[in-house]
Amino acid sequence: MKIIKKIFVLMICAVLLCGIGALGIDYYVVKSTEKYILTPENAGEGYDCILVLGCGVHGDTPSHMLEDRLLQGIELYRNGASEKMLMSGDHGKENYDEVNVMKDFAAQRGVSAENIFMDHAGFSTYESMYRAKEIFTAEKILIVTQDYHLHRAIYDARAMGIEAYGVASNPRTYAGQLYRDIREILARNKDFIYCIIKPEPTYLGDEIPVQGNGNVTNDK
Repeated sequence: MKIIKKIFVLMICAVLLCGIGALGIDYYVVKSTEKYILTPENAGEGYDCILVLGCGVHGDTPSHMLEDRLLQGIELYRNGASEKMLMSGDHGKENYDEVNVMKDFAAQRGVSAENIFMDHAGFSTYESMYRAKEIFTAEKILIVTQDYHLHRAIYDARAMGIEAYGVASNPRTYAGQLYRDIREILARNKDFIYCIIKPEPTYLGDEIPVQGNGNVTNDK
């Protein structure tokens, strides 16, 4: 009986230590990236691209979260932050396509199609940043996503050697945010480890410099 109690106590201690470690990493990722988060007014200019991170779409319609990211990215483009936009999202299946929805949304609102690049294999935040550096040869970027997600995106990008800054897009409240906040703690821990070991993304390929013509990424 005493052995069982000792094992139970050790298990509880191990869980507590893991929890403390996870919260410590979460805190580090957030605090180390705070200074790189800018307002739209002080974002400045001179970025290789504005990188908008994908999320859910419903057919040809972006979700509310994605729509808000796109509108913020378009505003920064119009204000001269960069001449190029990089839409990075999930196009891993023929019947699910975030990036073409994103490009069409921006083009319909006046962004020149040749200035919009699509990363069809941005299956995760980590992979989007890895590919931004290795495929799209971006050295200085301005990331747009919601604030809960922005810290991890900037952390990943800077771990890749990109001079990354970010602007948060939060014009409304989104259902299920508590779940996303909890999930993000785990995601920051995962990416913290990934940024140490740097596994290759699902797909690499030939370079497509973001300084060129975005239409080379068209698949339609």
